[in-house]
Amino acid sequence: MSAALLAVDCSTERLVLAVSSPAGALTLDEAGGAESSRRVLPAALELLRQAGLTLQALDAVAFARGPGAFTGLRTATSVAQGLAYGAGKPVLALDSLLIVAEDARAQCAGPAGFEVGVAMDARMNELYAARYRWLGDDWQTLQAPALYAPGAWAADAPVLAGSGLGLLPAEATAAARRLSQA
Repeated sequence: MSAALLAVDCSTERLVLAVSSPAGALTLDEAGGAESSRRVLPAALELLRQAGLTLQALDAVAFARGPGAFTGLRTATSVAQGLAYGAGKPVLALDSLLIVAEDARAQCAGPAGFEVGVAMDARMNELYAARYRWLGDDWQTLQAPALYAPGAWAADAPVLAGSGLGLLPAEATAAARRLSQA
C-alpha cells in the first residue's frame, strides 16, 4: 500500500507541490519566486482538497531542503513543519538535486548503475551541482551538492539534468545526454 504524502518545493524560481496517495498523484508547478511565500499554503491546501485528503490523512509532509534559494528554502521548511506539526505527522527533508536526479532516471528508464549529474541555476553565474548513481533500489551520492562556477564543475556524467545546463561550457557536456528541467 502506498503512502499519502504532501511535498513542497520552493528551492527554485518555481513553486512545485505534489500530493501522492493510493488513489494517484496531483501536482502543481507554477511561477514561484517571491510569490511562493504568499501562494504555497493556500495552494497546498487546495491540492489536498482536490485529492480528497485532509492533513490528518497524510502519512508525512516532505519538503525540498536544498540547495536552493534561501528564502524559498525557509518558506518550504516552515510550511512543511507547520502543517506536519499541526497534524501530528513526520517531516521528510529531501535533497533538492536528488529530486531532479530521480526525474531524470524516470525519463530515461535508468537501470541499476544509471548515473546523472544535476546542475541547477543558482543565479549570479553559479550552479548548485551534484552527481548520483541509481543502485536499483536506492541512490548513491557520488558528488555531494555544492556551489560551483560553471567551468569549475566536472560535468562528466553520461546524463546531465537541471536548469543550469545552459551555463555549462558546451565542450564539457558534448558527450552527455542533456535533459533540460526547470
